[in-house]
Amino acid sequence: MGKLQLFEIRLSESRVVYSPGEPLAGTVTVRLSGSLPYRAIKVSCVGSCGVSNKVNDTAWTVEEQYFNSTLSLADKGVLTAGEHTFPFQFLVPASAPTSFEGPFGKVVHQVKAVIDTPRFAKDHKCNKVFYILCPLNLNDIPDIEQPNTTSITKKFSYKLVKSGNIVLTATSDLKGYIVGQAIQLCTDIENKSGRDTGTVAASLLQKVAYKSKRWIYDLRTIAEVEGSGVKAWKHAEWKEQILVPALPQSMLQGCSLIHVDYYIQVSLKSPEVSVTLPIYIGNIAVNRVPLTPARSVQHIPSVVVPSAPPEEEEAASGYHPMDNVSIPTKSHSQLHTFSYAPGLSLQDVRLDSDQTASPNHPTLCLATGATVPYYAEGTVVPVPTASSLILPPEYSTWGYPNEAPPSYEQSCSTANSSLSNGN
Repeated sequence: MGKLQLFEIRLSESRVVYSPGEPLAGTVTVRLSGSLPYRAIKVSCVGSCGVSNKVNDTAWTVEEQYFNSTLSLADKGVLTAGEHTFPFQFLVPASAPTSFEGPFGKVVHQVKAVIDTPRFAKDHKCNKVFYILCPLNLNDIPDIEQPNTTSITKKFSYKLVKSGNIVLTATSDLKGYIVGQAIQLCTDIENKSGRDTGTVAASLLQKVAYKSKRWIYDLRTIAEVEGSGVKAWKHAEWKEQILVPALPQSMLQGCSLIHVDYYIQVSLKSPEVSVTLPIYIGNIAVNRVPLTPARSVQHIPSVVVPSAPPEEEEAASGYHPMDNVSIPTKSHSQLHTFSYAPGLSLQDVRLDSDQTASPNHPTLCLATGATVPYYAEGTVVPVPTASSLILPPEYSTWGYPNEAPPSYEQSCSTANSSLSNGN
């Protein structure tokens, strides 16, 4: 019986990335030093998702399959010594979800080949992973071009007997962004107290939810920018931007086991108060329709009506008018996660602040945190998260919160309710 020297799958034009509905063609190559009897030679195209309760564990507790097509390349016979090539072609299903890999699960698509040998002989198997990118068109999401805003008012005590209010409002220019685009963020803080606040921070958060026997949440800080605090009896405005690095898209359409969401969180360290803006990360940028002069929206600073201090402060400090000031930025912490694809050099990936167009190459993203790139082949060194993890107030520091962050609709309802209460 001949020795199997080579058994591999080659995709046409050495492609690794495909779109739903595209043909996927290639060859199965077999090289032998002698003859090899076989019962059948088959090739399959398979797409599936698996989720585990443990980190980087491939013994999936929950699985779902998207497609599984098999072709017979050769029936019963004998392969002679030398090299044999068998062509094949599949059609990538239109409903196939985008490939993804995370610490608790993955969406993987692959071509598998098997040489089914006679009884008591070992079957020969090989596989080739390919990647599917189903672009998310942000323009398909209702009101995506509208500003995103939310507000909260918090009452707090200080110096034992004194009290005051903080009004924190955060607004982003859009509700959806693409890789390389800058999130324009405006934060408004009214410090209606006699105490200076702590620093203000804005963070881009990624939440990946895995549906196993229970929901598992992996929360990460992708980027962070920090500003100074607000002095007593001041109304401050802070304008900053966060550059979107290479990230997996929101909403893995067609996958029910893994959900990817993004949030902008703006928080004060003292007193502790934060607001969260849900956003989308997509592949096709929002079409901004230029506003006519009649429709143009100009930024009008909110009118601050000074109010009398709380009664317990009035006698000691008297009336305190509120001055309008702007907050300087103290530091940036931007995690640059470069894309990876065969033939793609780092020079091809630019994260310039003025880059607003989607890159020409597919967005093959390096996963953030201590995990592996989900669009990479071979052995890869894990990349640690560059910035510290900041979670919404109701979550612990461990990656398993009591409940998921609010949905987009719930967040909008909460924001509208907060704004209404402030009127």
